[in-house]
Amino acid sequence: MLNVLKAILYGVVEGITEWLPISSTGHMILLHEFIKLGISEDFWDVFLVVIQLGAVMAVLVVFWQRLWPFGLKRNRKKRRSEITVKPAIIGLWVLIIIACLPAAVIGVLFDDVFDRLFYNGVCVALALIVFGLAFIAIENRNKGMKPRIYYLEEIDLRTALFIGGCQLLAAIFPGTSRSGATILGALFLGVERSVATEFSFFLSVPVMFGASLLKIIKYIAGDSQLTGAEVSLLAVGMIVAFAVSLLVIRFFLSYIRKHDFRVFGWYRIALGLLMLLIFGIRGIIAWINS
Repeated sequence: MLNVLKAILYGVVEGITEWLPISSTGHMILLHEFIKLGISEDFWDVFLVVIQLGAVMAVLVVFWQRLWPFGLKRNRKKRRSEITVKPAIIGLWVLIIIACLPAAVIGVLFDDVFDRLFYNGVCVALALIVFGLAFIAIENRNKGMKPRIYYLEEIDLRTALFIGGCQLLAAIFPGTSRSGATILGALFLGVERSVATEFSFFLSVPVMFGASLLKIIKYIAGDSQLTGAEVSLLAVGMIVAFAVSLLVIRFFLSYIRKHDFRVFGWYRIALGLLMLLIFGIRGIIAWINS
């Protein structure tokens, strides 16, 4: 029961931080430092990624009309319903898939390498600080400038590839924030804030499904079996992340129409410095006790 309560807490944190450009991974690692789940390290790696599926499902629910390309139309002459296709949405999905290819290929080939080299608290804290500074710098640069792209339909292949390529930074350096990296890339190109945010949300769908599938396959291939208790923890975390994400996505879109991203930049810097302080104190204590 205690583990279930902890999974609920992790689901809440995931649902909030997945969509704000403040790094869900950084928050989950920090939370794990103080409130550990009673699970193996191998399953922790799976839980950390797969719980994001719940958050991604919220995107599909909120933006269903924008993302589902098929519909039904009544044909009065034939007296039956026919399947219709929306070419604009098909075109959007083509852009999304193409934009996700660089991160998908690199992620599959070097996922274990990146985890081994950069998946630690110090690297996460540094990424939080660096990209926090980047948010402030780009927002300061863009102040007073008119966006080059006001509508989602104006995003072309070159723009989509650049924004999608920014996901590589999040794939390599935990703490970057996938949404943060893609939003930064879009702002750099002059995409209007709410459009940049929505496109970042859409890019998360194939990325998170692919990453979750890869983690589960690797876990099972490593002679590990998902137990009933582990499946229950995943289900609880995903359901809570889904419910919280429904609220956070709507709030964030409303907020960003009237405000910029600088507050998230300052928050990232503060969180990164706090993490460095905590890890530094722990290191000193460990050195004294050794």
